[in-house]
Amino acid sequence: MADRGPDSDVLDPAAAPEAAERVEIYDADGDFDAGYLHRVTEAIAADDALQLKQDVGDLHESELGDLLEHLSPDDRQSLVRLMGDDFDYAALTEVDEAIRLQIVDAMPNAQIAEAVRALDSDDAVYILEDLEEEDRKEILAQLPFRERIRLRRALEYPDESAGRRMQTEFVAVPPYWTVGQTIDYLRDEAGLPDNFSQIFVVDPSFKLLGAVDLDRILRMRRPATIEEIMHETRHAIPADMDQEEAAQIFEQYDLLSAAVVDATERLVGVLTIDDVVDVIQQEAEEDLLRLGGVGDEELSDTVATTVRSRFLWLFINLVTAILASLVIGLFDATIEQMVALAVLMPIVASMGGNAGTQTMTVAVRALATRDIDIYNAGRVIRRELLVGLVNGIAFAVIIGVVAGLWFQSRGLGEVIGIALIINMVAAALAGILIPLLLDRVGADPALASGTFVTTVTDVVGFFAFLGLAAWWFGAAPG
Repeated sequence: MADRGPDSDVLDPAAAPEAAERVEIYDADGDFDAGYLHRVTEAIAADDALQLKQDVGDLHESELGDLLEHLSPDDRQSLVRLMGDDFDYAALTEVDEAIRLQIVDAMPNAQIAEAVRALDSDDAVYILEDLEEEDRKEILAQLPFRERIRLRRALEYPDESAGRRMQTEFVAVPPYWTVGQTIDYLRDEAGLPDNFSQIFVVDPSFKLLGAVDLDRILRMRRPATIEEIMHETRHAIPADMDQEEAAQIFEQYDLLSAAVVDATERLVGVLTIDDVVDVIQQEAEEDLLRLGGVGDEELSDTVATTVRSRFLWLFINLVTAILASLVIGLFDATIEQMVALAVLMPIVASMGGNAGTQTMTVAVRALATRDIDIYNAGRVIRRELLVGLVNGIAFAVIIGVVAGLWFQSRGLGEVIGIALIINMVAAALAGILIPLLLDRVGADPALASGTFVTTVTDVVGFFAFLGLAAWWFGAAPG
């Protein structure tokens, strides 16, 4: 290594100014630090913009989003106002939809337009897609022509599609360029994306021909042409493809980025792994919430919104519970003669319900990840049926012995044991077949399966237990 003289541009570490200490917003357990939150709220209350910028200005967009979710609605608005141009609007993509809309609705459209101009196209679309059509048009009209066209085209794609999640900023070159030309272009062009790992190759009509990874360009001699070193893009994603399907392609082929093309195979954008990770988390959360019958509910939703979200499925549950009660009512005379039946009934229904939920959860997730299809559905159904039968026999022995000793009746133990086997098998079949059937008819298995599976296990459980008891002990149903 060559020696450097006194005029060298290497700085003496001792002479360098001391780096500002980074603000810590999380405690040792990873929870939001109460002291930091108190300091921020005090700065907001005192309208101390300088202190607020010191505490908040260096936060990552995800950390700023976390902070916004911990503040009250009024403090959120004040924070955005006091931060001014230093507020990172990319943080709005990290918060619940209700919080994002609350903040954006309080901003004039001119300010939103300025914020959108500073964002990547995918983040800009994420904010614009939730706005009213009239506000969206007014904001787009204030943007430069090229940016306006890009965002408008992305917003025309279906909700939750690859076209909505893609970035319209990418690097594309013709196949006849040399490696040297391409490198010079990358050095000199000011309007390139901040981060990219691939360069796409297009013809004059922008039809996608292939792609070149940056590391391959760096390894090649300058005279080599792009056409010589490019590879075909084997996993180009249609812009109208559902975002969950696109995420599965990333997962299957371990992609970092993928070209997004329109119906004519023209390159229109790029989907990157950071967006796909968000999609995977979003889809997983949706499935989990829908299994609980709460749809797309978020913690920041109002009481009225939450009530509307939950009411329908609670009402459906009430109807199915009445159906189960009608089955019990058929055997009121049997229950009057043997009070023990009323004590043991919940056990049969509860065990069946839990078994059905287990099978249903596995089935819904398999459908979401496309791990189950027409070719392996039969094998999966047989497996779940066998699992239900084995578990049913095992728990039938346990509850049969317990019930027999508890009520000093061998017959009662045998009845509940047989009923439990029947209900566990029914639960296994319902847990796998109902999601498959709902998916087949185009309904959402995650949202609708739980109610139907619970209905089956309750009705079958009560009918099997009380019907067997009426037959076994000779008591006619009422």
